[in-house]
Amino acid sequence: CKILRCNSEYVAATLHLRGPGRTAAYCDALRSYSHCTRKTARTCRGDLAYHSAVHGIEDLMIQNNCSKEGPTSPPRPRPPAPNHQGLESLDICNYEKSFLYKHGQPPSYQHCAAFGDPHIRTFHDDFHTCRVEGSWPLLDNDYLFVQATSSPVAKGSNATVTSKLTIIFKNMKECIDQKVYQAEIDNLPAAFEDGSVNGGERPGGSSLAIRERSPGRHVEIHAEYIGTTIAVRQAGRQLSFSIRAAEEVARAFTEEQDLQLCVGGCPRSQRISRSECCRGRAAAETARALCKEMLPVEDVYFQSCVFDVVTSGDANFTMAAHGALEDAKVFLPNAEKLHIFQ
Repeated sequence: CKILRCNSEYVAATLHLRGPGRTAAYCDALRSYSHCTRKTARTCRGDLAYHSAVHGIEDLMIQNNCSKEGPTSPPRPRPPAPNHQGLESLDICNYEKSFLYKHGQPPSYQHCAAFGDPHIRTFHDDFHTCRVEGSWPLLDNDYLFVQATSSPVAKGSNATVTSKLTIIFKNMKECIDQKVYQAEIDNLPAAFEDGSVNGGERPGGSSLAIRERSPGRHVEIHAEYIGTTIAVRQAGRQLSFSIRAAEEVARAFTEEQDLQLCVGGCPRSQRISRSECCRGRAAAETARALCKEMLPVEDVYFQSCVFDVVTSGDANFTMAAHGALEDAKVFLPNAEKLHIFQ
């Protein structure tokens, strides 16, 4: 059953659709998708992914007023064979090099982080503490989808922590196959879901790679083809996420992809005031002393640490804020923006 190939061809055909001619090209892509699923109908009869694709196509055709008859998308060109004369075919999979070549200067970068009782530092250096229970997108753009799942830090508590992270690197021409990375508390793998540690068989497959910094505690994913590095950590009973992304990549999304905590922070209804936590003088003083050892500067990382230690009663939360600050030191293009004071 080759339904996954139909899915990835549809995603590739619609990934960069923009502007006034978008609807016609979108309908072409849907007709091609439908044609591809019909070709696999016999071998895919018992496959759930196949049946959900068929129903999904019908719904999308109705929503977009597409007729069933009409032109289809041109087939995708095959990835070129590796070029032995030079590194041209691989250079497209090195974002920094190709950006420098095109624009005569290195790209700009942005940083986002989610840690502790989800505290979000957005790409625009806003800082929120969130109540977000359930699954929320941190990122949803043309290249990456990152979803964080939160659960209460303790029974009956208002505070939540990230208990699961799902990161999807979307299929990109000659560089990488689509890859999915999933981490849960006490399970921080050093490989993608399919067991691989890079972007697959394509000429630029090595432009996506996973490195384990500390077994079960700290993993880094380097996506050279989009100028992006991601760190996933576990500290105590929570996961944290940090990213350094090329600005162009961070901004590559449509109006429909409007809910992204890394872009807009938490929705207003989901924000918690950090001053709410610390009414008990003794608990707050103990937490401040613990946090001060790890975080000498009394910035938002320090304030978040105090909030988390008081709310959860778990001293391990000092490590969450400390890890986020360490990542920010490495990832933040502008060191003067490292500390935020609120």
